[in-house]
Amino acid sequence: MASHRDLPVGLVNRLFLNTGSSSFTEFVGSYAPELLPQRNEVLATPIGDQVPHATTIVAATFAGGVIMAGDRRATSGNIISQRDVEKVFRADDYSCMGIAGTASTGLEFARLYRVELEHYEKLEGRTMSVAGKANRLANMIRGNLAMAMQGLVVVPLFAAYDPDKDEGRIFSYDVAGGPYERERFDAIGSGSIFARGSLKKLYRDGASADDMAMTAIQALYDAADDDSATGGPDVTRKIWPIVGVTDADGFRRLSDEQVATYVEQMLEARLISPDGPIAPLR
Repeated sequence: MASHRDLPVGLVNRLFLNTGSSSFTEFVGSYAPELLPQRNEVLATPIGDQVPHATTIVAATFAGGVIMAGDRRATSGNIISQRDVEKVFRADDYSCMGIAGTASTGLEFARLYRVELEHYEKLEGRTMSVAGKANRLANMIRGNLAMAMQGLVVVPLFAAYDPDKDEGRIFSYDVAGGPYERERFDAIGSGSIFARGSLKKLYRDGASADDMAMTAIQALYDAADDDSATGGPDVTRKIWPIVGVTDADGFRRLSDEQVATYVEQMLEARLISPDGPIAPLR
């Protein structure tokens, strides 16, 4: 197929006005596939351990919405490659996504997914359903499967407010797509097993956004306590976890000052109880 650069200007304009699909990635894949992050080159050797990887992301629902939080560390093998990487992103007004895995590819996915949702909204004149958003992200992940097999794995966590149910919803994925809807909470990344255990202990149905933000920060701290690839809050450099809240008012990222307040409260309590809050047996 001829490149869009070889086509007459008038025809190119008609293509952009009549894409034939509400999917931005399908449109770009038809006329300029080289612009997409998901390519099918076979690398001479897997390079997954040589590029920065991002971990850990947690998400948990609260009464009327969902919290997503991520630590700030990126690693290349046993080296800390970046201390302040961002892993939680706004997808649209009522959803967000976090990334674990190859950091650079994950950042591309986050930007492309945001454009994908905006493109649909402009063409269709309405917002995509929560299930539709989750499925669109799954299609993008499947397109990256060849690169994932070479070690450039990206696994997102998706969270959204569902106005039809007035509640938050969480979807997780594997390298082949998905999605898999999770009840109450979930975590991804190398520290996810420890974060999920912490969430299982501390989660309470019907909790407020404030309480669930603290729970998410506690879970990230527990993950950092046992997983060397997960970074805890850096008080000396003032690098705090990223915390996003999505509810009927839309997505909003908590300020560093707000997160610092949660972290200070948590650290003060851990001076007395280093392993964190203890869940009641009843």
